[in-house]
Amino acid sequence: MQGNIDIFTLLSLVVAVVAILKLRSVLGKRTSDDEARVNRKMRAQQARDAADAAGEKVVKLPGRDRDDFEPQDGAEPALPAIEERVQAMNLKDSGVADGLIAIGNKDRSFDPEHFLNGSKHAYEMVVTGFAESNREMLKDLLSADVFAGFESAIADRESRGERVEQSFVGIKTANIIGADLSQGEASVTVKFLSQLITSTTDKEGQVISGDPQKVQNVTDIWTFAREVSSQDPNWFLVATQAPH
Repeated sequence: MQGNIDIFTLLSLVVAVVAILKLRSVLGKRTSDDEARVNRKMRAQQARDAADAAGEKVVKLPGRDRDDFEPQDGAEPALPAIEERVQAMNLKDSGVADGLIAIGNKDRSFDPEHFLNGSKHAYEMVVTGFAESNREMLKDLLSADVFAGFESAIADRESRGERVEQSFVGIKTANIIGADLSQGEASVTVKFLSQLITSTTDKEGQVISGDPQKVQNVTDIWTFAREVSSQDPNWFLVATQAPH
């Protein structure tokens, strides 16, 4: 009985070794280029995991995802010139285009189209965070002054026992209407037209504003900014205004 077990065990080991050798012959050995590529992917994933663990403090607003432009042979990825990228956006205001080009020339990681897409994500997070009184989320996305205003409004609402019920339907349009680089600070202004279902109830649960059954069109003009020389990739909401 013991002898039979040893034979079966030995045969299993032989089969396993043969399978491993065949697998290696098919896959081949990993080259230094493969190692570098794997390392880049691991670093990128670690960065994404860290951002998720931090509550998505980085909202993909600053620039391009470098995984989309993976370097070849250790060289930096080649992007179209900032002038070409801005021109492709077909902006009507030459002043806005000039501002974006100035930012791109100072910060080569800045991509206007990617920034615009990221700003939509940031907009939804801020609007949702404000409705849910999520101070932690807001603090990571707003400048100190803007956060103080939002926090004051939330506290005032809570003191009256009011609650906001909101569903974010989506963003219909988002357009860059301003861009500037001044004293090392880049600022970009975006006009959002969004659709929300929102209502506010008092402490008795009675609706005092809005309509929980109606989709509303909401227009907001927000300005985001960051120091282009900073190692911190975050852009922060630094100003809000109502449309004229």
